[in-house]
Amino acid sequence: MPPFNLSNIIRPHIRDLVPYSSARDEYTGKEGIFLDANENPFGSVVSSPFNRYPDPYQQEIKQLLAPLKGVRPGQIFLGNGSDEAIDLLIRAICRPGIDNIIIMPPTYGMYEVSAGINDVHVRKVTLTSDFQIDTEKVLESIDPATKIIWVCSPNNPTGNAIHPESIQAILDGFSGGIVVVDEAYIDFTSQPSWTTLLDENPNLVVIQTFSKAWGLASLRTGMCFASEELIGILNKIKPPYNIGGPSQLLLLEALQNAGAVPGMVQDILEQRQVLSEEIARLPQVLKVYPSDANFLLVRFRDARGTMQHLIDEKIIVRDRSKVVLCEDCLRITVGTAAENEALLASLKGIR
Repeated sequence: MPPFNLSNIIRPHIRDLVPYSSARDEYTGKEGIFLDANENPFGSVVSSPFNRYPDPYQQEIKQLLAPLKGVRPGQIFLGNGSDEAIDLLIRAICRPGIDNIIIMPPTYGMYEVSAGINDVHVRKVTLTSDFQIDTEKVLESIDPATKIIWVCSPNNPTGNAIHPESIQAILDGFSGGIVVVDEAYIDFTSQPSWTTLLDENPNLVVIQTFSKAWGLASLRTGMCFASEELIGILNKIKPPYNIGGPSQLLLLEALQNAGAVPGMVQDILEQRQVLSEEIARLPQVLKVYPSDANFLLVRFRDARGTMQHLIDEKIIVRDRSKVVLCEDCLRITVGTAAENEALLASLKGIR
């Protein structure tokens, strides 16, 4: 098997693209009279001064984030949610109508949606009955047109972490493209992040998010970690100012308060344990699957009836019963103690 070579898998016109040069690319200083970007010099119509364009590469944020993640600032891409990184990776690497990606259902739906938007074929290798990778089948599904293999760990909607040896086997067996490990729920598992192995695996990309453990879903900011070379490609093709100024200010505040995250995660883990034990006692519950995330996948005798009962009481969970391997399952996010008590009381009221 030939060694991995990123320049061979980036679409040639992307590799050779001359990116748009914004005003803040051409002058990166913070002081001066700014008459270069056609901004409003008199301020904003809101109380805060948002009349100036933000840093297009979020350098201050990356300087604070890098040591937290054990990576170099140049290995970080910040996007408008993880979905932007997913889309950009497909656009940078996959030729429309020619190349394919491999996903492992049940998994996060945006991999397939983004592939469809970009006219990229999707190959599906279903997880095993215990929601693990069928490594042999994945490797057998690779052909010369395969460019991205997507692994969600901990997996959504099943909640479990994927065995590290399975991911490493795919990394070792696939040099014709990249392996993306989506770690949106990494803060809720005891498994270490794959960010620690980026330098050992040049075909590895890791995605994380500020939405879950950090409690910043409304900011829509995702993280992508990869080689400096691949991050450079993503920076070439992203919109010039993809993270707005208000979001950048709040992300800086969040990073300065990063010490609060472990406590919030611990509260969620404690509630996850209580919720899992209590739901498992209900007579209408067939199984509560083990979770490494901030949610539980639960199999009910009558998932749709249970879902409707909860909706009637204004308790909203996610119906996953139509997803492969998740028949009769509802996905339940771990709430506060009071929210979980209300959920349990509602479920106990089903006759």
